[in-house]
Amino acid sequence: MSTHLSGQSIESSAVRKVWNVSEFAKRYRLDEKEETRLVRLLGQFAAEHELLMNASRAPLYR
Repeated sequence: MSTHLSGQSIESSAVRKVWNVSEFAKRYRLDEKEETRLVRLLGQFAAEHELLMNASRAPLYR
């Protein structure tokens, strides 16, 4: 059974931003160790939300 999709329902769907993990690490100033960990965990490309939830940075004041 098929259903009709309106153009409005398709356009309103959220587009997920996909990042190259290396570019994300440079932009968010992550060290090489953290970049390597993210690549092992998520692969070369990942959604922005996945990267933000899995990235950890050492505090700058220590």
